[in-house]
Amino acid sequence: MLFNYKVITKEGIEKRGQIEAATQEIAVSTLQRRDYVVVAVIPDSKKSLLEGALPFLDKVKMKDVVLMSKQASTLFEAQVSAVKTFELLGQNAESKGIQKALSQVTDDIRGGTSISGAMAKQPKVFSDFYVNMVRAGEESGKLTDTFIFLAEYLERSYALTSKTKSALVYPSFIITTFVGVMVLMLIKVIPQMASIIEESGQEIPFYTKITLALSDFFVNYGWLLGIMLVAAGLLITRMLSTEGGRSRFDIIKINLPGFGKLYRKIYLARIADNINTMLTSGIPVVRTLEIAGDVVGNTVFKDILRDAVEEVKGGNSISNAFEKHEEIPQIMVQMIKVGEETGSVGKILKTLANFYNKEVVNVVDTLIGLIEPAMIVLLGVGVGGLLMSVMIPIYNVAGGIQ
Repeated sequence: MLFNYKVITKEGIEKRGQIEAATQEIAVSTLQRRDYVVVAVIPDSKKSLLEGALPFLDKVKMKDVVLMSKQASTLFEAQVSAVKTFELLGQNAESKGIQKALSQVTDDIRGGTSISGAMAKQPKVFSDFYVNMVRAGEESGKLTDTFIFLAEYLERSYALTSKTKSALVYPSFIITTFVGVMVLMLIKVIPQMASIIEESGQEIPFYTKITLALSDFFVNYGWLLGIMLVAAGLLITRMLSTEGGRSRFDIIKINLPGFGKLYRKIYLARIADNINTMLTSGIPVVRTLEIAGDVVGNTVFKDILRDAVEEVKGGNSISNAFEKHEEIPQIMVQMIKVGEETGSVGKILKTLANFYNKEVVNVVDTLIGLIEPAMIVLLGVGVGGLLMSVMIPIYNVAGGIQ
């Protein structure tokens, strides 16, 4: 929440400004830790109302976190203090959400909170994975290396996610265009041609009857179809908000023809990269698997990692825990086993992460190569078939007149 404040500095100068805090008491406490005499702290109701109505204004994009992490690693390498680092990052961030989060992080660090502790209070920006990585860096005294690791990891993750999304943009656009063109023709074009066909009194072909029936449905009952689609969308959204619904959807995703293989490789790449990054940073194996499960993004693989946590707690190895699940390829299990036997699990996982990242790129490129011509053919056949179904009877009428 945003507060407007009025304070007196140690030099006796009156100062006004704004501060982000969870409550008014925390805002007052934060200002007092800066050696200010607090005169007034009032909630900024206008700003809070705007943010409540338009929550997307503070939404933090992954690319903003990637950029911030790279800048933080550079500043830490230059031995800039933590307070100054996050103060500079907050002042220069383009994202409003990043600005607010880093402003609060700066205040918390200045008040004596650890960097990881301050970040943990900003879950919209810093994930559990991010916070635990920073905590490990603080404990090991390798904070600079940790931010370099984070910057590199997030950049790889962002590149992979962007590549995957780009594969879905083109077919989505083509399908939307196709549906839009077909509906527009059924509502605007076909009815005009239908009157010519019906007035001719000739025998109407079966395929033309289907087209005219579809056109009549969209003209007279299109609103009903719209309501049904909206209701279906709300129902799906509601289902996905439940644990059971998300679980079923995640199972469908990894078993989809063509795209299922892509999703599996994405999650495997994410698991290998996450575990490698955290183990390299000194995070214990059990905690590493717990965090990897929380950030993998699929309930099927999350359950696998949860089972692995219990197995490892019981004295089993990661490879043996993974071996019990068919979703984990044998090549991954065997390579991890080799890494455990040779004491180079991190190196093996890094190799696996690179392998699956390349596999994802290859699958995406292949899908794009197949989808583009298929969508163009589908669009051409659909629109052409629709036109031909009404144009042939019209040509027959014209031929009869001659």
